[in-house]
Amino acid sequence: MQKSKSIPLLIAIILILSLALAACQQAAPEPAPEESGEVVVPEEPVVEEPAAERKVATFIWTQEFDNLNPLYTNMWFSSITQQIWNASAWNFDIENNPNPVLVTEIPSLENGGISADGRTITIKLRDDIVWSDNTPITAEDFVFTYEMVTNPSNIVTTSYPYNLITAISTPDELTVVAEFEEAFVPWVANLWRFVLPKHVLQPVFDAEGTIDAAPWNLAPTVSAGPYVFAEWESGSYTRFVRNENYYNEPAKIDEIFFRFVPDDASQVAALRTGDGDLGTFISQADIPTLEAAGVEVFAVVSGYDEGWFIYFGEEAHPALSDVRVRQAIALCFDRPSINRDLLLGLTEPAVTYWDNTPYANPNLDAYPYDPAAGMALLDEAGWVDSNGDGIRDKDGVELTLIHGTTSREIRQDTQAVAQQNLAECGIQLDLLSYSADVYFQSYGGGGPLPTGELDIGQFSSTEAFPDPDTSRWLCNEIPTDEYPDGINDQKICDPELDELFRLQSTQIDFEERQQTIWHIGEIMYENVYWLGVWQDLDTWAVSARLTNVNISGADPFYSIAEWDIVQ
Repeated sequence: MQKSKSIPLLIAIILILSLALAACQQAAPEPAPEESGEVVVPEEPVVEEPAAERKVATFIWTQEFDNLNPLYTNMWFSSITQQIWNASAWNFDIENNPNPVLVTEIPSLENGGISADGRTITIKLRDDIVWSDNTPITAEDFVFTYEMVTNPSNIVTTSYPYNLITAISTPDELTVVAEFEEAFVPWVANLWRFVLPKHVLQPVFDAEGTIDAAPWNLAPTVSAGPYVFAEWESGSYTRFVRNENYYNEPAKIDEIFFRFVPDDASQVAALRTGDGDLGTFISQADIPTLEAAGVEVFAVVSGYDEGWFIYFGEEAHPALSDVRVRQAIALCFDRPSINRDLLLGLTEPAVTYWDNTPYANPNLDAYPYDPAAGMALLDEAGWVDSNGDGIRDKDGVELTLIHGTTSREIRQDTQAVAQQNLAECGIQLDLLSYSADVYFQSYGGGGPLPTGELDIGQFSSTEAFPDPDTSRWLCNEIPTDEYPDGINDQKICDPELDELFRLQSTQIDFEERQQTIWHIGEIMYENVYWLGVWQDLDTWAVSARLTNVNISGADPFYSIAEWDIVQ
């Protein structure tokens, strides 16, 4: 046994020695050529640096974009992406103060950008701004944007407040002058919050007479922000990559990847496991789980409050025309329990459309949960259960209302609670839910609220934060076949309210304007034109990989070019 092992060992030793000798012979340097007398020195091997790993930030979105052209969307998840790939004349920083982006300065009385009477706004553009294809951005793009918003051939979400401009001119390629019939105070929160590329979309408009179906709307491959659109896989994801022709410091992250997931649970799972870097609209119940996983969660005031928007069009249930019925709905709906149980007591019922801002009327308190008082109002209004089926009726019409919202989990849970609450008062609530891209369509796009499919719609909305201005309840913003762009999807026309909304937009004095909006809030409260469900601060979840993240309530991604990733 020992012998049989010694023979292979000897062979192995001899083999190793012969290989070593051969290696030494091969490594011996060749002699220098005798004719040159020079010694040839071997070149140092070239060592390539490893390619830097691309930085990709993954944002988890529970609602897929409906449109990327800002003319055709009022969906929050779509609108806020403008700061990533498009550009505005100015944006709002973390303190919600306006900062120049495409302009040299914010127009003011002091610099001559605002006329003494407040009717004329003069904008001065930077001379170094370009689209992502290196085409200069000029005053013509600003005028083109105005023309596309106001042209009736384009079925946009709203033409307000561009439709208030009485004259627009371009003294030179870097100057835009907009004139109004009277002072328009909220211009900074409303005008040129996006700009359209004339050189791309004008040919489409010339050929088609509209840009409603322009390919750019879903694939805006020419843009002006720190990133440019790269790809959109419907139902799955959208990608934006760094704009190499960006006129400011280039973005630090190579790619912003939006992954669309079906529900809140999927979003939380992705954030918790590190498959996502940023998410929003985090349920209060999920915050402890995310924080335990090392995800930072914080909230910012953005002007949004979740509410019920009651429909007043011709198709509306006749009971809703009686203020007593609307007040009864407010009293029968246990909003305190929604905030306490579903939202862990971290929020409270919204009282006005402007909660958490200086424009919230401090003299108003949320309607209490008082079903007895609600039922007394219904009795007084003549809505009683005459046939004993548990549902109140009047003149042969049962008090059955249709409530609709998106498929977001917290909204579905709220529907279930509301249905039970109102049933106890004799009101039947039939529930519908929609994907966000369908639910938030305008009248022209067949949206369920503006077309009268619903009696009550639930969502969060704000139009001009941090300014309180809105055109949502103006009489001339009621959408029709002739004017499908109207934003007044509840079809409310209250002459007193209309007059006050128009007045506040002209009041330069802050305190006077504040008092006007407080009065507006009181009218809306007493008439239950809008019923706040909860104060809907924007709740963000940010992974430890993302650094230098600053999120504004008005423009969440205003500083996106400065965000970075720790690999």
